[in-house]
Amino acid sequence: MISFPNAKINLGLHITSKRKDGYHEIETCMVPIPLFDALEMIVDKKPSWSSSGLSIPGEPKDNLILKAEKLIKKDFQGLPNLNIHLHKNIPMGAGLGGGSADGAFALKLMNNLFDLHLDDFFLEEYAAELGSDCPFFIENTPKIARGRGEILESIDLSLKGSYLVLINPGIHVGTKEAYAGVTPAPPKVKLEEVLSDRSRWKAELVNDFEPSIFKNHPEIAEIKKKMYSAGAYYAAMSGSGSSVFGLFDNQPSEIEFSDQYFRFESFL
Repeated sequence: MISFPNAKINLGLHITSKRKDGYHEIETCMVPIPLFDALEMIVDKKPSWSSSGLSIPGEPKDNLILKAEKLIKKDFQGLPNLNIHLHKNIPMGAGLGGGSADGAFALKLMNNLFDLHLDDFFLEEYAAELGSDCPFFIENTPKIARGRGEILESIDLSLKGSYLVLINPGIHVGTKEAYAGVTPAPPKVKLEEVLSDRSRWKAELVNDFEPSIFKNHPEIAEIKKKMYSAGAYYAAMSGSGSSVFGLFDNQPSEIEFSDQYFRFESFL
């Protein structure tokens, strides 16, 4: 059985407060985009794990797909072994949620493969144990996310017909660096209010990580500037970076970026 975990972008991202447990409270709108990994699971005599495409750093035991398998098998004893293969296409550590999507899609794949009949509520509970962004990918529709990112609320928002240009310059922005440059504060305007009026997006739909990250990495700021110069109606860094996306009413003429950058374009 095969599935195609997709990436996401953030429309606005506010760091509203710091919690006693060390996590931060956030507010953002997450939207799925058609940039995909490929995840295959086959029932086999022996358990196995392999990957292709982009190189995945770290130990396999830390991979969210294998953590998802462990979670399910803890509660459902006696499930058969799996031969799991991931083809990695979504850049990692790029603010696109690729790892979170892989973990969430692994839960959905096992739910189907083993006929567990778990509804989305229970899958989201498992996903929240994997990571803050993971529950979003269970229903995989535009959502306002609050808390650590696990408190989700559906929003009537569509980017259908818009043209997406996504650039990742391969700059690593660590979580520690990203949060160090932010002073948590409640947003000045309600996120849903800004999202309802696209004419306000450029001025008011902000990512709180941008000011300090742009200062530390002017190259990322330059990508955003080029998006607007090419006619984007909205451009922003996704998550804590370093990917930057532009949304256009029509496919723009070729925007020049370094050949070293990861680039993805598509109508939504």
